[in-house]
Amino acid sequence: MSKKFLFLICTLFVCGMQAMAKDFENATTAVKNMGVGWNLGNTLDANDATKTWTTTDQHETCWGQPVTKPELLKMMKEAGFGAIRVPVTWYQEMDANGKVNEAWMKRVKEVVDYVINNGMYCILNVHHDTGADGGSFKSWIKASTDNYNSNKDKYEYLWKQIAETFKNYDQHLLFEAYNEMLDPYNSWCFASFATSDKYDAQVAASAYEGINSYAQSFVNTVRGTGGNNAKRNLVVNTYGCCSGGGTWNSHLKDPLKEMKLPTDAAGEGHIIFQVHAYPSIVNTSNGKITGNRTIDSIQSEIDDMINAWKEHLVSKGAPVILGEWGTSNVDGEVTDYDARRDLMFQFCEYFVKQCKANDIATFYWMGLTDGMARFFPAFSQPDLAKTLLQAYHGTDFNPVLPDAQKYSISCTVDFTNQWGELYLYNGSSFTSADYSSIVLELEEAPSSGSVQFKVYCSKYSNGYSRDITAAESTLPFAATMGTIKSITLQCKQNSARVKVKSVKLKKKNGEVLLCNPSVAWNCTMSDITVTTGINSVKSDVPSDSRIYDLMGRQISTPTKGIYIRNGKKYIVK
Repeated sequence: MSKKFLFLICTLFVCGMQAMAKDFENATTAVKNMGVGWNLGNTLDANDATKTWTTTDQHETCWGQPVTKPELLKMMKEAGFGAIRVPVTWYQEMDANGKVNEAWMKRVKEVVDYVINNGMYCILNVHHDTGADGGSFKSWIKASTDNYNSNKDKYEYLWKQIAETFKNYDQHLLFEAYNEMLDPYNSWCFASFATSDKYDAQVAASAYEGINSYAQSFVNTVRGTGGNNAKRNLVVNTYGCCSGGGTWNSHLKDPLKEMKLPTDAAGEGHIIFQVHAYPSIVNTSNGKITGNRTIDSIQSEIDDMINAWKEHLVSKGAPVILGEWGTSNVDGEVTDYDARRDLMFQFCEYFVKQCKANDIATFYWMGLTDGMARFFPAFSQPDLAKTLLQAYHGTDFNPVLPDAQKYSISCTVDFTNQWGELYLYNGSSFTSADYSSIVLELEEAPSSGSVQFKVYCSKYSNGYSRDITAAESTLPFAATMGTIKSITLQCKQNSARVKVKSVKLKKKNGEVLLCNPSVAWNCTMSDITVTTGINSVKSDVPSDSRIYDLMGRQISTPTKGIYIRNGKKYIVK
């Protein structure tokens, strides 16, 4: 092959790649097209600085979520979601030179493909490599000039590896530079808030300069890899992803005001700003909840936030996404979803509608489907999911929302350490005024002194415990327990194995709810078998080879999952 011909081929290839990149929709159009979004939280972003991972599964599941399956993202798409944010933590998968473990990069790519292959937008980021320090965890990316100067090369090398891996992906994939980057004092709300004087101009200036420097390095690095990255839509976040909400301090809007639009000559019009918002929907005094806020005051706060984003961010030449959101407060052991669901839903509906009206994409943080509900897959909060979807698509929209309450599992549980725990129940908090007991059925009685019930409730600071000695054990709820947040199966020895057949929560009115065990810590689940509340099908179903899914729809070629044929359920693995 002649050099001239080779040069021609290379030129045509480069021109072709540039043409592909030029066809990318701009950032404003992308944000409008995303629809309503969701965060695949506590999964690839999970981490534990005290441990070293030998498999990607260990890393992905260390915060109790099951391994992500493509069926989960298919369910989100079919429900009506248009975009998924995939948070990823990288530091435990990087060697001393900053090279990312190939197996981890491959796993990240698999999950991104689950999203892209379902026709949704995907935002891929660098997550808990930054954020608030705590315990053994110390983030390596901080909002400060010194930190940026020390870690610039490492940060750019990380993004170069990510960008090279995904450079040929189309416009549905977006990169997000970093998550909630904080100053060295771990200040929330605005830079330097955690200093002794609650504001330090020098610390704040260093923080804002640092975060803008990281944002610019991110853009330069991604653009430098070429291909579709030349025009890929990129997301940069305000300091701490702060929303600028509230009026209690004059510096609250500094994160918006001080955020710069990175210079991006090659990809002009392809930058997006991101903020997060978790407003409180209750009134508080001295740290205690005194009552619910009025919906008018909540809506006014939302309006003020959106106006601030438009004034201080959109005016700089880039659209905004609300990359994480929800409500902020927990009333003792009871969340807003438990205690004031109607008000929460009004808040959610208004937030989504107002963001849509102002061309702001929303990504709800992590709820909706959680724990083993993701394994089935199903929605653990189908009513909340419906609220978000109808707020965006309209009240006539009728989403398909498989309900986790219709599923139950049996499994083998291996405890790997003393005091390891398996969640038997980890849903909405409740009180013994409405519920009578929990019933655990094991395949056989456990060895003496090996496991116990552990009830986390408001009246016992260390929880309430009772040994399990039989294959079927019932734990009555005493009035003294107060509000019950979760119930676990706890190991009392260095290791133990039990086989769980079923877990049922009984209400005082006689209703029985199926519970779905999930990993809390220091245990694993295997041999998982799924059953549903469907015990029969209509009599007019023919006795032939026709196959139906659990929604009653005929399926021609079933993939992995649970199906019905000849009136019986069967699993395709």
